[in-house]
Formats: sequence, structure tokens, C-alpha cells
Amino acid sequence: QVTLVESGGGLAQAGGSLRLSCAASGRTSSNYAMGWFRQAPGKERESVAAISWSGGGTYYADSVKGRFTISRDNAKNTVYLQMNSLKSEDTAVYYCAADPFLARLRQADRVDSWGQGTQVTVSS
Repeated sequence: QVTLVESGGGLAQAGGSLRLSCAASGRTSSNYAMGWFRQAPGKERESVAAISWSGGGTYYADSVKGRFTISRDNAKNTVYLQMNSLKSEDTAVYYCAADPFLARLRQADRVDSWGQGTQVTVSS
């Protein structure tokens, strides 16, 4: 089982930036695709971005394309989400996720492993 721990959430001003980090551990963490989901109050959990183990494949939700960038450092077993040009609608709890397949990180109900979540609040 993969254990995921997020950090870097907090308060940002609209138009500002935050960088989330997710540290992975466990027997299969070295070859998992990883990604980020978010869940706002009263809404379902949605995929934000995902990246393959090699870093060669990425996915972004239309709502964040051009603003968010996902990356990973396998030597540190860590995935990052750089969030720029933040909007109030980006406010949510952000969850790190891991799965053997990149495609599964587009749907919350297909994901194998989850982090505990970190709150991102964007003021306007």
C-alpha cells in the first residue's frame, strides 16, 4: 500500500500562487502514477492533474490548464502541484492520489491510494 502525505496548502490571494507537495512511501510508490484531486464544499471530488511515473504523460482538467503544473521527483518520491493565477473557485481540499495507471487518476472512484488532504483557500 502507498502512503501519501500532502503539504503546502494554505491561504492565497486571487492571482497568487501556491505549491503543493505530496510525499509517497510504501512498497509500490516507486512506479505509481500520481495526481491531485480537489473537493469543494457541496461538490464531488474531481480530478485536477495527473502524471505518469516517468513524467512523460500528464493530464490536466480544463479548468486548470495553463495555470497549474504537475511534476514529480522520483528520487524524493514526491509529486508537486504548482498553482498559479489562483481563482476563488480553486478553493477546496486538495488530495494527493496514486494509482498504477495514469488514466485511473481522472476518476476518483478508480484511485487506489489517497492522501489525507490539504486545504487551499483563495481569497478575493
